[in-house]
Amino acid sequence: MTKRKRKHVNQLIHEKSPYLLQHANNPVNWFPWGDKAFAKAKKEDKPIFLSIGYSTCHWCHVMERESFENSRIAKLMNDAFVNIKVDREERPDIDSLYMSVAQMMTGGGGWPLTIIMTPDKRPFFAATYIPPESRFGRIGMDELIPEIQRLWKQDRKRLDTITKNIQESLETLAQGSSGAQLEEGVLELAFDRLQERFDEQYGGFGFRPKFPSPHNLMFLLRYWKRTQNGDALRMVEKTLQAVRLGGIFDHVGFGFHRYSTDPKWLLPHFEKMLYDQAMLTMAYAEAYQATKKDEYGQTVREIITYVRRDMTSPEGGFYSAEDADSEGEEGKFYVWTEEEVRKVLSKKEAEVYLKVYNFTTDGNFLDEATGKRMGTNIPHLQKSLAAEAKEQKMTEKAFIKILEEARKKLFTIREQRIHPHKDDKILTDWNGLMIAALAKAARVLDEPIFFEAAKHAATFVLTQMQNEEGRLLHRYRDGEAAIPAFLDDYAFMIWGLLELYETTLEPEYLQKAIDLNTELFAHFWDETHGGFFFTADDAEDLLVRKKDAYDGAIPSGNSVAMLNLLRLARITAESDLELKAAKIGQAFAGDVLSTPPGFTLMISSVDFAVGPNFEIVIVGDPAALDTQTMVKTINNQFLPNKVTLLIPTDDNGEVLMKLAPFTKDYKPIDGKATAFVCANHVCQRPTTDVKTMLKLLGS
Repeated sequence: MTKRKRKHVNQLIHEKSPYLLQHANNPVNWFPWGDKAFAKAKKEDKPIFLSIGYSTCHWCHVMERESFENSRIAKLMNDAFVNIKVDREERPDIDSLYMSVAQMMTGGGGWPLTIIMTPDKRPFFAATYIPPESRFGRIGMDELIPEIQRLWKQDRKRLDTITKNIQESLETLAQGSSGAQLEEGVLELAFDRLQERFDEQYGGFGFRPKFPSPHNLMFLLRYWKRTQNGDALRMVEKTLQAVRLGGIFDHVGFGFHRYSTDPKWLLPHFEKMLYDQAMLTMAYAEAYQATKKDEYGQTVREIITYVRRDMTSPEGGFYSAEDADSEGEEGKFYVWTEEEVRKVLSKKEAEVYLKVYNFTTDGNFLDEATGKRMGTNIPHLQKSLAAEAKEQKMTEKAFIKILEEARKKLFTIREQRIHPHKDDKILTDWNGLMIAALAKAARVLDEPIFFEAAKHAATFVLTQMQNEEGRLLHRYRDGEAAIPAFLDDYAFMIWGLLELYETTLEPEYLQKAIDLNTELFAHFWDETHGGFFFTADDAEDLLVRKKDAYDGAIPSGNSVAMLNLLRLARITAESDLELKAAKIGQAFAGDVLSTPPGFTLMISSVDFAVGPNFEIVIVGDPAALDTQTMVKTINNQFLPNKVTLLIPTDDNGEVLMKLAPFTKDYKPIDGKATAFVCANHVCQRPTTDVKTMLKLLGS
């Protein structure tokens, strides 16, 4: 009997992160980030090989397969380094710091992120993906590792110089680029820059890869509302329609893929991230509110169908992501041959479906690297279903019914395939975004089921993701909540709770938002320069304590916090919160004015601050028809720069008045639901008439 070879097991085997567990059986002797690894490196006088990625990262999988599962490369790594793996989604503080290093040293960044550093965490080499052997000018692991060993042993002074220069640059970067207070002129500047980058042919911004960038679209909607500039709305609509038609949208199971690798939105990078679903839900919901076009409302419903079906835990929280790969191939789960479709659908259904979704016999799915046709198809549309129905000489209703029946059949068959890996950890910050999106969608579309999903997630986070002192924790998985929360966790959860309050008008959500905001100031506020640090005052010491406002794949914590403060200032009449919001803008003004498209959520906060903005207080019985009519009428309007409060004529009225003391003298007129509207610090006469209320709101 042959003795079975024992499987490699390293220090990651005890971790909760799906990404770290993926590497727990590599022959590389991985350690999680922690004192044990740094003590070992110091004792053995070895540099640290830090590898940062996440579980649904395609090139992270490639580097693992090529190098970290390669016993020859693993031996080189184990001999030369103490090796540390970090999940960027678990430790965004570490990722953000060393990504800044990579961008300084190489001019770029991304994942997998590779950093080589001293035992005291000072980096001297940065790269992203590294192949096992050198190729096409890119150094390989087998050449890099001996060279690092040589430098470490023979030229330590050179490395010390590099680490000193990097430290000085990080300290300068951490201070931010402050300036004068941000004012109305930045709105025009941001619009002009976005217009310059807009793709008139296909929608979106830039060439490729192309990201939907929902916060850019949300800013443009606000700019359109302010100026009535038709180009702003046109850019929003062209982009939202294009991404919904393209292959970046999953036409069989719903939800959006990460980004498009081509300018036409056809060929996606197939992973699905929770935060993309959240931000796109908000963008489509606002577009529906602004235009009343059903296609945008329908897209909101489809995204939420996907999230509730595939990304919701039994406890009510939302999972993080789904991989691009299945069975070792990117996109395999999502693509179809023409023959597969014909086997599943009736002849009539197949005839319509294959034509409408642009299938070809040799496939429309091109390999990203070679451009070669793969023989499979990505379902996508080139025109709206209304236009397709007209071309097919069918009524739109009958046409959509055929396609929906076909979709359901294909979905049932697709469910039998091997699914991509799901990263089932629950992150407070991304859940905050999804809660905000669901609450906004519930309000705009009057869908109670969306509110219930948001409520359950909020309850889960606020009961299961706090420590003994009641402070938020960042990550939950497999029954364990851990890792002290970061700025984004607080800012995004406050956002979610404020949206929940505006949807339900139940004061408990407002109270919790205020409580979290107090905690945020206690542990993250920069008293010297303004703005919030990414880590708490009692968090682990890294090389610098970073402060950032860049609105990248998702908005920054500072941008969201600035908008939260403006809303809370209007709700509570605490002017100090508005002053603090202004200080956030001032702390990053230099960066914002230099590159406005990188800060569109912060600029949306400026749009709120300079007005017009509204405080709407409704006094009435929540169960009464006149109160509900008033609230629904407000919810139907696109009024992004407003807050709504309800003073119920029951015991909850006392609760709300304690949170917003300025409302204590507000009384209903003649027992009817009454609206008190203030605009730009000026209040109008109260009214019981909905039309008069709308007039006061400029609608």
